[in-house]
Amino acid sequence: MSETPYRIDLDSVRKAFPLWLEAPPVLVDFAAWLEGRAWGGVGCFDLVGQFSENAPLFDSSLLRNEFALFMRLPDGSAVGTWYPDAGNAELAPVVLIGSEGQHKILAPSLEGFLAKLASLQFENSDLHPHEEADDQTDELAAWLRKRLGVKDLGIVVQARQPLPDFADAMHKWCRDREAFWSDHPGLKALSAPLISHRPAGKNAWDRTHFEVAIVGAHSEIRVLRRGRQAVEEAEAIEPILRDLRDEMWRGIPISACGIPWHSPFTRTDVSCRVSTMRPGRRSMNCPPILRRQRPTSIAPRGRHAGYRLGSPPDLSIPRGSHPEQ
Repeated sequence: MSETPYRIDLDSVRKAFPLWLEAPPVLVDFAAWLEGRAWGGVGCFDLVGQFSENAPLFDSSLLRNEFALFMRLPDGSAVGTWYPDAGNAELAPVVLIGSEGQHKILAPSLEGFLAKLASLQFENSDLHPHEEADDQTDELAAWLRKRLGVKDLGIVVQARQPLPDFADAMHKWCRDREAFWSDHPGLKALSAPLISHRPAGKNAWDRTHFEVAIVGAHSEIRVLRRGRQAVEEAEAIEPILRDLRDEMWRGIPISACGIPWHSPFTRTDVSCRVSTMRPGRRSMNCPPILRRQRPTSIAPRGRHAGYRLGSPPDLSIPRGSHPEQ
């Protein structure tokens, strides 16, 4: 196996944490320990942060302050800390948001997660060392015992208090959000003007992709078809998208966002992914209109500056259905 090192983006890890919380020192120290080590030695993952809306979880933009997703697995799954009582850092189990709908608690705490990683307790998963890599879990265990000041890592794996049912909480969240959007008037209004963009294919997963950016009085609406093309229906759908943006913005805690909005979405399915800007970092894949404009409001966050892109829910209508039917 190649000696390719772990991919580590500590900046994205720090910014993946809720606005009310900094990245824990033990996680930052783990990133330093992992730096330069061959990929697969303690598990198959990238230490890269992402926002909850980019995880495989339906309409998770409103959960921004409840997750700190600091690890990505090869299959697209996300691993991170869950804060079911947002604002309380004491209750913070590490969870898996699986790419195939798995939702489970991996450890009662970040320290417990690293201890389980070091003691090979994630067998038959991507969190186990790669079979062709040199196992470095003994080194991790020695470092972690010294870092935590304990002789037995089994102590930190134990939960100090009962943990909530993460799978049940996420399944209920997805059911409730799907029900909310299934008959949403904005979705029906958006679908009708874009009927001509329905995919020509017969597969249920066929999509037509659009991209929208709105900042103040400025807007750009493009269909992603052999590059970014102008949308003839832009004038008709812009007011609908603005109303949808405002509705989503009102539902997100004021500390989590500002006004500018970048929204990729797909048609039929009409799937809208709503994104807001917030202080922290320049938005990834940000359209030029968002780079040119200043936001009309910015939420404070201490030492951080710049903008951050996030908050996309998926609003979908199954292929073959029509809002008027």
